Amino acid sequence: MGIYDSLNWTALVPTNLGSNLGPLKTAAPSVASAAYSVRASAERLQGIDSSDLLPQVAGPLRQAAEELSQATVALDSAADAASVAPGMLGEDGPKNYLLMIQNNAEARASGGIPGALAVLTMDHGKLALGAQNSAVDVGTMTPPLPIDPQQQQIYSTRVGKYMQDVNLTPDFPTAASTAQAMWERKTGQRVNGVVSIDPVVLSYILQSTGPVEINGPELAAVKAAGLPTELTGSNVVRTLLSDVYAKIQQPKLQDAYFAGVAKEVFAALSSGKGEAKGLITGISRGAEEGRVLIWSDDAVNQAVISKYALSGSISGPNVSPAQFGVYFNDGTGAKMDYYVRRTVQIIKECPVDGYGQTKVRITSTNMAPADAATALPTYVTGAGIFGVPPGTVQTNIVAYGPVQANVESASVDGQKTPFAPYLHANRPVGVVAQQLAPGESKTLEFTFGKIVQHTEPNLVVTPTVQPVKDVILPTENESCDPGQ
Repeated sequence: MGIYDSLNWTALVPTNLGSNLGPLKTAAPSVASAAYSVRASAERLQGIDSSDLLPQVAGPLRQAAEELSQATVALDSAADAASVAPGMLGEDGPKNYLLMIQNNAEARASGGIPGALAVLTMDHGKLALGAQNSAVDVGTMTPPLPIDPQQQQIYSTRVGKYMQDVNLTPDFPTAASTAQAMWERKTGQRVNGVVSIDPVVLSYILQSTGPVEINGPELAAVKAAGLPTELTGSNVVRTLLSDVYAKIQQPKLQDAYFAGVAKEVFAALSSGKGEAKGLITGISRGAEEGRVLIWSDDAVNQAVISKYALSGSISGPNVSPAQFGVYFNDGTGAKMDYYVRRTVQIIKECPVDGYGQTKVRITSTNMAPADAATALPTYVTGAGIFGVPPGTVQTNIVAYGPVQANVESASVDGQKTPFAPYLHANRPVGVVAQQLAPGESKTLEFTFGKIVQHTEPNLVVTPTVQPVKDVILPTENESCDPGQ
Protein backbone atom coordinates (compact mmCIF):
# COMPACT_ATOMS: atom_id res chain seq x y z
CA MET A 1 0.00 0.00 0.00
CA GLY A 2 2.96 2.30 0.55
CA ILE A 3 3.80 2.16 -3.16
CA TYR A 4 0.18 2.92 -4.06
CA ASP A 5 0.08 5.95 -1.76
CA SER A 6 3.41 7.29 -2.97
CA LEU A 7 2.56 7.31 -6.67
CA ASN A 8 1.71 10.55 -8.44
CA TRP A 9 -1.61 9.60 -9.99
CA THR A 10 -2.01 13.12 -11.41
CA ALA A 11 0.60 12.06 -13.97
CA LEU A 12 -2.34 10.49 -15.79
CA VAL A 13 -3.48 14.00 -16.75
CA PRO A 14 -1.63 14.85 -20.00
CA THR A 15 0.21 18.18 -20.24
CA ASN A 16 2.21 20.08 -22.85
CA LEU A 17 5.40 19.25 -20.96
CA GLY A 18 4.77 15.55 -20.51
CA SER A 19 4.91 13.42 -17.39
CA ASN A 20 7.34 10.99 -15.85
CA LEU A 21 5.35 7.80 -16.29
CA GLY A 22 8.25 5.53 -15.38
CA PRO A 23 7.46 5.17 -11.65
CA LEU A 24 3.85 4.29 -12.45
CA LYS A 25 4.93 1.67 -14.97
CA THR A 26 7.53 0.22 -12.60
CA ALA A 27 5.06 0.05 -9.73
CA ALA A 28 2.31 -1.70 -11.73
CA PRO A 29 3.22 -5.26 -10.58
CA SER A 30 3.34 -4.16 -6.93
CA VAL A 31 -0.04 -2.43 -7.16
CA ALA A 32 -1.50 -5.56 -8.78
CA SER A 33 -0.04 -7.69 -5.98
CA ALA A 34 -1.53 -5.38 -3.35
CA ALA A 35 -4.92 -5.63 -5.05
CA TYR A 36 -4.71 -9.42 -5.01
CA SER A 37 -3.76 -9.52 -1.32
CA VAL A 38 -6.58 -7.22 -0.25
CA ARG A 39 -9.08 -9.16 -2.36
CA ALA A 40 -7.99 -12.44 -0.79
CA SER A 41 -8.34 -10.95 2.71
CA ALA A 42 -11.81 -9.64 1.90
CA GLU A 43 -12.91 -13.04 0.62
CA ARG A 44 -11.60 -14.74 3.77
CA LEU A 45 -13.52 -12.35 6.01
CA GLN A 46 -16.69 -12.75 3.95
CA GLY A 47 -16.36 -16.52 4.28
CA ILE A 48 -16.54 -16.43 8.07
CA ASP A 49 -19.91 -17.52 9.48
CA SER A 50 -20.77 -14.76 11.95
CA SER A 51 -24.20 -16.13 12.94
CA ASP A 52 -22.88 -17.60 16.22
CA LEU A 53 -20.59 -14.70 17.10
CA LEU A 54 -21.33 -12.10 19.74
CA PRO A 55 -22.65 -8.81 18.29
CA GLN A 56 -19.53 -7.04 19.58
CA VAL A 57 -17.47 -9.31 17.31
CA ALA A 58 -19.87 -9.83 14.38
CA GLY A 59 -20.39 -6.07 13.84
CA PRO A 60 -16.72 -5.11 13.43
CA LEU A 61 -16.19 -8.21 11.30
CA ARG A 62 -18.89 -7.16 8.85
CA GLN A 63 -17.56 -3.60 8.79
CA ALA A 64 -14.02 -4.78 8.10
CA ALA A 65 -15.24 -7.03 5.28
CA GLU A 66 -17.17 -4.15 3.69
CA GLU A 67 -14.21 -1.77 3.93
CA LEU A 68 -11.86 -4.33 2.42
CA SER A 69 -14.31 -4.96 -0.43
CA GLN A 70 -14.43 -1.24 -1.19
CA ALA A 71 -10.63 -1.07 -1.08
CA THR A 72 -10.47 -4.03 -3.46
CA VAL A 73 -12.48 -2.19 -6.11
CA ALA A 74 -10.23 0.87 -5.85
CA LEU A 75 -7.04 -1.18 -5.93
CA ASP A 76 -8.20 -3.30 -8.88
CA SER A 77 -8.91 -0.12 -10.86
CA ALA A 78 -5.55 1.35 -9.83
CA ALA A 79 -3.74 -1.82 -10.85
CA ASP A 80 -5.41 -1.75 -14.26
CA ALA A 81 -4.62 1.95 -14.73
CA ALA A 82 -0.99 1.39 -13.74
CA SER A 83 -0.68 -1.49 -16.21
CA VAL A 84 -2.10 0.19 -19.34
CA ALA A 85 -1.98 3.96 -18.84
CA PRO A 86 1.78 4.49 -19.25
CA GLY A 87 1.84 2.73 -22.60
CA MET A 88 -1.33 4.43 -23.84
CA LEU A 89 0.08 7.82 -22.78
CA GLY A 90 3.19 7.23 -24.86
CA GLU A 91 5.75 6.00 -22.33
CA ASP A 92 7.18 3.62 -24.94
CA GLY A 93 6.79 5.98 -27.89
CA PRO A 94 4.14 8.29 -29.39
CA LYS A 95 0.57 7.02 -29.64
CA ASN A 96 -2.04 8.55 -31.92
CA TYR A 97 -5.77 8.45 -31.21
CA LEU A 98 -8.71 9.53 -33.31
CA LEU A 99 -10.77 11.96 -31.23
CA MET A 100 -14.50 11.89 -32.01
CA ILE A 101 -16.65 14.64 -30.50
CA GLN A 102 -20.19 13.32 -30.47
CA ASN A 103 -22.88 15.92 -31.11
CA ASN A 104 -25.87 15.15 -28.86
CA ALA A 105 -28.14 17.44 -30.89
CA GLU A 106 -28.33 14.62 -33.47
CA ALA A 107 -28.62 11.41 -31.49
CA ARG A 108 -26.62 8.29 -32.10
CA ALA A 109 -26.70 5.22 -29.89
CA SER A 110 -23.46 6.08 -28.07
CA GLY A 111 -24.28 9.79 -27.78
CA GLY A 112 -24.43 11.81 -30.97
CA ILE A 113 -23.23 12.16 -34.53
CA PRO A 114 -19.40 12.29 -34.58
CA GLY A 115 -19.17 15.46 -36.65
CA ALA A 116 -15.83 16.87 -35.46
CA LEU A 117 -12.68 14.74 -35.64
CA ALA A 118 -9.08 15.30 -34.65
CA VAL A 119 -5.92 13.33 -33.97
CA LEU A 120 -4.64 13.30 -30.40
CA THR A 121 -0.97 12.43 -29.95
CA MET A 122 0.37 11.23 -26.60
CA ASP A 123 4.13 11.20 -26.16
CA HIS A 124 5.50 10.52 -22.67
CA GLY A 125 2.37 12.06 -21.21
CA LYS A 126 2.58 15.09 -23.49
CA LEU A 127 -0.67 15.85 -25.30
CA ALA A 128 -0.87 17.46 -28.73
CA LEU A 129 -3.94 17.98 -30.91
CA GLY A 130 -3.02 17.42 -34.53
CA ALA A 131 -4.95 17.19 -37.78
CA GLN A 132 -8.60 18.19 -37.53
CA ASN A 133 -11.34 17.12 -39.88
CA SER A 134 -15.07 16.54 -40.11
CA ALA A 135 -17.02 13.35 -40.66
CA VAL A 136 -18.38 14.77 -43.92
CA ASP A 137 -14.84 15.23 -45.27
CA VAL A 138 -14.02 11.56 -44.63
CA GLY A 139 -16.50 10.77 -47.38
CA THR A 140 -18.32 7.60 -48.35
CA MET A 141 -16.72 4.19 -47.99
CA THR A 142 -17.13 2.31 -51.27
CA PRO A 143 -17.50 -0.56 -50.79
CA PRO A 144 -18.72 -0.24 -47.19
CA LEU A 145 -16.50 -1.66 -44.48
CA PRO A 146 -17.70 -5.07 -43.25
CA ILE A 147 -19.86 -5.17 -40.10
CA ASP A 148 -20.89 -8.35 -38.35
CA PRO A 149 -24.22 -9.68 -39.73
CA GLN A 150 -26.26 -9.14 -36.55
CA GLN A 151 -25.37 -5.46 -36.30
CA GLN A 152 -25.74 -4.93 -40.02
CA GLN A 153 -29.25 -6.35 -39.85
CA ILE A 154 -30.23 -3.95 -37.05
CA TYR A 155 -28.35 -0.82 -38.06
CA SER A 156 -27.84 -1.31 -41.83
CA THR A 157 -24.70 -1.03 -43.92
CA ARG A 158 -24.55 2.71 -43.07
CA VAL A 159 -22.39 1.80 -40.05
CA GLY A 160 -19.60 0.79 -42.43
CA LYS A 161 -20.35 3.42 -45.06
CA TYR A 162 -20.37 6.82 -43.33
CA MET A 163 -18.28 8.16 -40.46
CA GLN A 164 -21.41 9.97 -39.26
CA ASP A 165 -23.10 6.59 -38.71
CA VAL A 166 -20.40 4.37 -37.21
CA ASN A 167 -22.11 4.73 -33.83
CA LEU A 168 -25.63 3.87 -34.88
CA THR A 169 -24.64 0.75 -32.97
CA PRO A 170 -24.28 1.18 -29.21
CA ASP A 171 -21.29 -1.19 -29.23
CA PHE A 172 -18.38 1.26 -29.11
CA PRO A 173 -15.64 -1.27 -29.98
CA THR A 174 -17.48 -1.85 -33.27
CA ALA A 175 -17.95 1.89 -33.87
CA ALA A 176 -14.35 2.71 -32.95
CA SER A 177 -12.65 0.00 -34.98
CA THR A 178 -14.81 0.98 -37.96
CA ALA A 179 -13.87 4.65 -37.50
CA GLN A 180 -10.21 3.67 -37.30
CA ALA A 181 -10.46 1.81 -40.60
CA MET A 182 -12.31 4.70 -42.27
CA TRP A 183 -9.70 7.19 -41.11
CA GLU A 184 -6.90 4.99 -42.43
CA ARG A 185 -8.64 4.55 -45.78
CA LYS A 186 -9.15 8.33 -46.06
CA THR A 187 -5.79 9.61 -44.74
CA GLY A 188 -3.41 6.66 -44.83
CA GLN A 189 -2.79 7.08 -41.08
CA ARG A 190 -3.50 4.14 -38.78
CA VAL A 191 -4.30 5.43 -35.30
CA ASN A 192 -3.67 3.39 -32.15
CA GLY A 193 -7.18 3.81 -30.85
CA VAL A 194 -10.24 6.01 -30.62
CA VAL A 195 -11.37 8.39 -27.87
CA SER A 196 -14.89 9.81 -27.83
CA ILE A 197 -16.28 12.71 -25.81
CA ASP A 198 -19.23 15.11 -26.09
CA PRO A 199 -19.80 18.83 -25.37
CA VAL A 200 -21.02 17.98 -21.86
CA VAL A 201 -17.56 16.56 -21.11
CA LEU A 202 -16.02 19.72 -22.54
CA SER A 203 -18.13 21.64 -20.01
CA TYR A 204 -16.75 19.47 -17.18
CA ILE A 205 -13.19 20.18 -18.34
CA LEU A 206 -13.86 23.92 -18.61
CA GLN A 207 -15.25 23.97 -15.08
CA SER A 208 -11.72 23.09 -13.97
CA THR A 209 -9.56 24.91 -16.52
CA GLY A 210 -11.63 28.07 -16.66
CA PRO A 211 -12.77 29.88 -19.85
CA VAL A 212 -11.05 29.55 -23.22
CA GLU A 213 -10.90 32.11 -26.03
CA ILE A 214 -11.58 31.30 -29.69
CA ASN A 215 -8.70 32.72 -31.71
CA GLY A 216 -8.58 30.59 -34.84
CA PRO A 217 -9.35 31.44 -38.47
CA GLU A 218 -13.06 31.09 -37.74
CA LEU A 219 -12.93 34.03 -35.29
CA ALA A 220 -14.22 36.63 -37.77
CA ALA A 221 -17.23 34.50 -38.70
CA VAL A 222 -17.92 33.79 -35.03
CA LYS A 223 -17.93 37.51 -34.18
CA ALA A 224 -20.08 38.35 -37.19
CA ALA A 225 -22.62 35.71 -36.16
CA GLY A 226 -22.76 36.98 -32.58
CA LEU A 227 -21.52 33.72 -31.08
CA PRO A 228 -19.43 33.93 -27.91
CA THR A 229 -15.68 34.05 -28.42
CA GLU A 230 -15.22 32.95 -24.80
CA LEU A 231 -16.44 29.48 -23.88
CA THR A 232 -17.08 28.45 -20.30
CA GLY A 233 -18.41 25.43 -18.45
CA SER A 234 -21.76 27.20 -18.36
CA ASN A 235 -22.25 28.19 -22.00
CA VAL A 236 -20.34 25.62 -24.08
CA VAL A 237 -23.15 23.01 -24.31
CA ARG A 238 -25.86 25.43 -25.43
CA THR A 239 -23.44 27.21 -27.76
CA LEU A 240 -22.26 24.06 -29.54
CA LEU A 241 -25.56 22.19 -29.64
CA SER A 242 -28.02 25.00 -30.33
CA ASP A 243 -26.75 28.55 -30.83
CA VAL A 244 -24.21 27.68 -33.51
CA TYR A 245 -27.00 26.35 -35.76
CA ALA A 246 -29.20 29.36 -35.18
CA LYS A 247 -26.46 31.86 -36.02
CA ILE A 248 -24.26 30.11 -38.59
CA GLN A 249 -26.00 28.56 -41.57
CA GLN A 250 -22.96 27.11 -43.37
CA PRO A 251 -22.17 23.54 -42.19
CA LYS A 252 -18.44 23.98 -42.86
CA LEU A 253 -18.30 27.04 -40.60
CA GLN A 254 -20.28 25.16 -37.95
CA ASP A 255 -17.74 22.35 -38.08
CA ALA A 256 -14.87 24.85 -37.97
CA TYR A 257 -16.31 26.49 -34.86
CA PHE A 258 -16.81 23.09 -33.21
CA ALA A 259 -13.22 22.13 -34.05
CA GLY A 260 -11.92 25.49 -32.87
CA VAL A 261 -13.59 25.09 -29.50
CA ALA A 262 -12.19 21.58 -29.13
CA LYS A 263 -8.71 22.82 -30.03
CA GLU A 264 -8.80 25.54 -27.36
CA VAL A 265 -10.20 23.22 -24.69
CA PHE A 266 -7.48 20.66 -25.29
CA ALA A 267 -4.86 23.40 -25.42
CA ALA A 268 -6.03 24.51 -21.97
CA LEU A 269 -6.00 20.90 -20.78
CA SER A 270 -2.50 20.21 -22.10
CA SER A 271 -1.07 23.49 -20.81
CA GLY A 272 -1.79 22.49 -17.25
CA LYS A 273 -4.61 24.96 -16.67
CA GLY A 274 -6.91 23.75 -13.94
CA GLU A 275 -6.32 21.66 -10.87
CA ALA A 276 -5.54 17.98 -11.59
CA LYS A 277 -8.04 16.61 -9.08
CA GLY A 278 -10.85 18.66 -10.65
CA LEU A 279 -9.90 17.50 -14.14
CA ILE A 280 -9.80 13.85 -13.12
CA THR A 281 -13.14 14.25 -11.32
CA GLY A 282 -14.74 15.83 -14.38
CA ILE A 283 -13.41 13.24 -16.81
CA SER A 284 -14.37 10.43 -14.41
CA ARG A 285 -17.88 11.86 -14.20
CA GLY A 286 -18.05 11.87 -17.97
CA ALA A 287 -16.94 8.23 -18.06
CA GLU A 288 -19.56 7.21 -15.50
CA GLU A 289 -22.25 8.87 -17.63
CA GLY A 290 -21.09 7.13 -20.82
CA ARG A 291 -19.79 10.40 -22.30
CA VAL A 292 -16.13 9.32 -22.36
CA LEU A 293 -15.43 6.17 -24.37
CA ILE A 294 -12.07 4.60 -25.18
CA TRP A 295 -10.98 1.84 -27.53
CA SER A 296 -7.46 0.58 -28.15
CA ASP A 297 -6.33 -1.55 -31.07
CA ASP A 298 -3.83 -3.20 -28.73
CA ALA A 299 -5.52 -6.45 -27.65
CA VAL A 300 -3.87 -6.46 -24.20
CA ASN A 301 -4.90 -2.89 -23.44
CA GLN A 302 -8.39 -3.45 -24.80
CA ALA A 303 -8.84 -6.51 -22.59
CA VAL A 304 -8.28 -4.27 -19.56
CA ILE A 305 -10.45 -1.42 -20.89
CA SER A 306 -13.28 -3.90 -21.55
CA LYS A 307 -13.69 -4.39 -17.79
CA TYR A 308 -15.04 -0.87 -17.48
CA ALA A 309 -18.05 1.09 -18.70
CA LEU A 310 -15.82 3.47 -20.66
CA SER A 311 -15.27 0.63 -23.12
CA GLY A 312 -18.85 1.17 -24.29
CA SER A 313 -19.28 -2.52 -25.06
CA ILE A 314 -22.73 -4.15 -25.04
CA SER A 315 -21.20 -7.49 -24.03
CA GLY A 316 -18.27 -8.70 -21.96
CA PRO A 317 -16.97 -8.21 -18.43
CA ASN A 318 -18.24 -4.63 -18.02
CA VAL A 319 -21.87 -5.66 -18.63
CA SER A 320 -23.81 -6.67 -15.53
CA PRO A 321 -25.78 -9.95 -15.83
CA ALA A 322 -29.20 -8.25 -15.80
CA GLN A 323 -28.31 -5.22 -17.88
CA PHE A 324 -30.86 -3.40 -20.00
CA GLY A 325 -29.94 -0.76 -22.53
CA VAL A 326 -31.99 2.00 -24.18
CA TYR A 327 -30.41 3.81 -27.10
CA PHE A 328 -31.56 6.62 -29.39
CA ASN A 329 -30.77 7.11 -33.07
CA ASP A 330 -31.94 10.22 -34.90
CA GLY A 331 -34.24 9.59 -37.84
CA THR A 332 -34.90 13.25 -38.65
CA GLY A 333 -31.56 13.92 -40.31
CA ALA A 334 -31.21 17.13 -38.33
CA LYS A 335 -30.35 18.64 -34.94
CA MET A 336 -33.73 18.36 -33.17
CA ASP A 337 -32.59 16.09 -30.34
CA TYR A 338 -31.45 19.17 -28.43
CA TYR A 339 -35.15 19.77 -27.73
CA VAL A 340 -36.12 16.25 -26.66
CA ARG A 341 -36.45 15.37 -22.97
CA ARG A 342 -36.61 11.74 -21.92
CA THR A 343 -36.96 9.50 -18.90
CA VAL A 344 -36.23 5.77 -18.86
CA GLN A 345 -37.34 3.40 -16.12
CA ILE A 346 -37.23 -0.32 -15.39
CA ILE A 347 -40.37 -1.90 -13.94
CA LYS A 348 -39.79 -5.35 -12.46
CA GLU A 349 -43.01 -7.28 -13.00
CA CYS A 350 -44.20 -10.46 -11.31
CA PRO A 351 -42.54 -13.68 -12.53
CA VAL A 352 -44.25 -15.71 -15.24
CA ASP A 353 -43.77 -19.50 -15.18
CA GLY A 354 -40.83 -19.03 -12.83
CA TYR A 355 -39.02 -16.59 -15.12
CA GLY A 356 -38.44 -12.91 -14.51
CA GLN A 357 -40.37 -10.34 -16.51
CA THR A 358 -39.34 -6.71 -16.87
CA LYS A 359 -40.84 -3.71 -18.59
CA VAL A 360 -38.67 -0.85 -19.90
CA ARG A 361 -40.59 2.44 -20.02
CA ILE A 362 -39.31 5.31 -22.18
CA THR A 363 -41.14 8.65 -22.06
CA SER A 364 -40.09 11.24 -24.64
CA THR A 365 -41.27 14.84 -25.05
CA ASN A 366 -40.51 17.25 -27.88
CA MET A 367 -39.90 20.58 -26.11
CA ALA A 368 -39.42 22.55 -29.33
CA PRO A 369 -41.62 25.67 -29.70
CA ALA A 370 -45.01 25.25 -31.36
CA ASP A 371 -43.77 27.27 -34.35
CA ALA A 372 -40.54 25.26 -34.62
CA ALA A 373 -41.16 24.59 -38.32
CA THR A 374 -40.59 28.27 -39.09
CA ALA A 375 -38.87 29.60 -35.96
CA LEU A 376 -35.92 27.20 -36.07
CA PRO A 377 -33.27 27.12 -38.81
CA THR A 378 -33.86 24.57 -41.57
CA TYR A 379 -30.52 22.96 -40.68
CA VAL A 380 -32.00 22.20 -37.22
CA THR A 381 -35.43 20.99 -38.36
CA GLY A 382 -34.23 19.11 -41.42
CA ALA A 383 -36.77 20.97 -43.59
CA GLY A 384 -38.59 17.70 -44.26
CA ILE A 385 -35.80 16.37 -46.47
CA PHE A 386 -36.13 12.84 -45.04
CA GLY A 387 -39.92 12.89 -44.93
CA VAL A 388 -40.22 14.13 -41.35
CA PRO A 389 -42.34 17.31 -41.02
CA PRO A 390 -40.23 20.32 -39.92
CA GLY A 391 -40.32 20.71 -36.13
CA THR A 392 -41.15 17.04 -35.63
CA VAL A 393 -38.53 14.69 -34.20
CA GLN A 394 -38.18 11.12 -35.43
CA THR A 395 -36.16 8.72 -33.30
CA ASN A 396 -35.35 5.06 -33.67
CA ILE A 397 -35.57 3.81 -30.09
CA VAL A 398 -33.55 0.65 -29.48
CA ALA A 399 -33.95 -1.45 -26.33
CA TYR A 400 -31.64 -4.29 -25.26
CA GLY A 401 -32.49 -6.94 -22.67
CA PRO A 402 -30.21 -9.34 -20.78
CA VAL A 403 -28.58 -12.38 -22.35
CA GLN A 404 -31.00 -15.24 -23.15
CA ALA A 405 -34.13 -13.18 -22.46
CA ASN A 406 -36.90 -12.46 -25.01
CA VAL A 407 -38.36 -9.14 -26.14
CA GLU A 408 -42.04 -10.01 -26.18
CA SER A 409 -44.09 -6.90 -26.91
CA ALA A 410 -44.11 -3.12 -27.28
CA SER A 411 -46.77 -0.53 -26.59
CA VAL A 412 -47.19 3.23 -27.03
CA ASP A 413 -49.33 5.02 -24.45
CA GLY A 414 -50.80 1.68 -23.42
CA GLN A 415 -51.67 0.47 -26.93
CA LYS A 416 -49.75 -2.40 -28.49
CA THR A 417 -47.54 -1.33 -31.38
CA PRO A 418 -45.48 -3.21 -33.95
CA PHE A 419 -41.76 -3.47 -33.29
CA ALA A 420 -38.75 -5.02 -34.98
CA PRO A 421 -37.15 -7.86 -32.95
CA TYR A 422 -33.48 -8.73 -33.32
CA LEU A 423 -30.63 -10.50 -31.53
CA HIS A 424 -27.21 -8.98 -30.81
CA ALA A 425 -24.51 -10.78 -28.78
CA ASN A 426 -27.17 -13.17 -27.49
CA ARG A 427 -29.16 -10.20 -26.16
CA PRO A 428 -32.74 -9.53 -27.34
CA VAL A 429 -33.24 -6.22 -29.14
CA GLY A 430 -36.45 -4.33 -29.90
CA VAL A 431 -36.66 -1.31 -32.21
CA VAL A 432 -39.51 1.19 -32.65
CA ALA A 433 -39.48 4.35 -34.80
CA GLN A 434 -41.27 7.20 -33.05
CA GLN A 435 -42.32 10.68 -34.18
CA LEU A 436 -43.06 13.61 -31.86
CA ALA A 437 -44.56 16.91 -32.99
CA PRO A 438 -43.67 20.05 -31.01
CA GLY A 439 -45.10 19.76 -27.50
CA GLU A 440 -46.03 16.10 -27.97
CA SER A 441 -45.13 13.38 -25.46
CA LYS A 442 -45.31 9.60 -25.83
CA THR A 443 -44.52 6.67 -23.56
CA LEU A 444 -43.07 3.58 -25.19
CA GLU A 445 -42.82 0.35 -23.24
CA PHE A 446 -40.93 -2.83 -24.15
CA THR A 447 -41.72 -6.02 -22.23
CA PHE A 448 -38.90 -8.53 -21.78
CA GLY A 449 -39.63 -12.05 -20.59
CA LYS A 450 -37.89 -15.37 -19.93
CA ILE A 451 -35.31 -13.55 -17.82
CA VAL A 452 -33.09 -16.07 -16.06
CA GLN A 453 -30.92 -13.62 -14.13
CA HIS A 454 -31.75 -13.10 -10.45
CA THR A 455 -29.49 -10.09 -9.88
CA GLU A 456 -30.86 -6.56 -9.67
CA PRO A 457 -31.36 -5.05 -13.14
CA ASN A 458 -29.00 -2.37 -14.37
CA LEU A 459 -29.83 0.29 -16.97
CA VAL A 460 -27.60 2.01 -19.54
CA VAL A 461 -28.89 4.80 -21.79
CA THR A 462 -27.59 6.99 -24.58
CA PRO A 463 -26.09 10.11 -22.96
CA THR A 464 -28.06 13.16 -24.12
CA VAL A 465 -28.08 16.88 -23.37
CA GLN A 466 -29.87 16.03 -20.11
CA PRO A 467 -27.99 14.94 -16.99
CA VAL A 468 -28.07 11.13 -16.95
CA LYS A 469 -29.40 11.20 -13.38
CA ASP A 470 -32.52 12.98 -14.69
CA VAL A 471 -33.04 10.43 -17.45
CA ILE A 472 -32.71 7.17 -15.50
CA LEU A 473 -35.49 6.87 -12.93
CA PRO A 474 -35.32 4.48 -9.93
CA THR A 475 -36.38 0.90 -10.62
CA GLU A 476 -40.01 0.19 -9.76
CA ASN A 477 -41.05 -3.18 -8.31
CA GLU A 478 -44.54 -4.61 -8.72
CA SER A 479 -46.17 -6.12 -5.64
CA CYS A 480 -46.31 -9.87 -6.27
CA ASP A 481 -47.92 -12.83 -4.57
CA PRO A 482 -45.10 -14.62 -2.67
CA GLY A 483 -46.40 -17.90 -4.05
CA GLN A 484 -45.69 -16.89 -7.60
